[in-house]
Amino acid sequence: MDTSANPLGNNLISRHGATGVVCIFLCILTMSCTNPFAPKLSDKLPTITGLGDQHTVEGIFQNFKYAYQFKDTLTYGQLLAPDFTFTYRDYDKGIDNSWGRDQDMLTTAGLFQAAQRLEIVWNEVVTSIGDSVVKDISRGFNLTITFSPTDVLRLNGRVDLRLRRPSANDVWKIVRWRDESNY
Repeated sequence: MDTSANPLGNNLISRHGATGVVCIFLCILTMSCTNPFAPKLSDKLPTITGLGDQHTVEGIFQNFKYAYQFKDTLTYGQLLAPDFTFTYRDYDKGIDNSWGRDQDMLTTAGLFQAAQRLEIVWNEVVTSIGDSVVKDISRGFNLTITFSPTDVLRLNGRVDLRLRRPSANDVWKIVRWRDESNY
């Protein structure tokens, strides 16, 4: 065999086999740079583009829709105030149940993981009362949750939201969400 054209190639493969070549390649790759399959994460939170302006009330609803559509817990979390409370009616027991922001984030993350697809359509605003820093809004919605092609849940309901912001220059946050749906 003539090895003058490729003095290392044939001998390397014949001595170590294909496994040896792959190992050498991986060693060179790992020594030459950081892990290419896990690039360094930024210390800054990403700027989300293509979303609604949360300085407006409509921006809150656009971002809510975006968070559900893309199952984006980061965007969803940016909608909720630190002292957020979710309340719903347990019609079987005849009582209201509530939970805070942490439990709501866990519950929503579970929904995002369980669903293949989520689609929320915001309907008419029934009432909107407030000023430039606090607003109470009641609004209808249609929510479609697709767990699988044969398991689709369609819900129609209404939410009563309290939005708040420190000043008219700040973004709105949801402080209170009362689910007025009758499931």
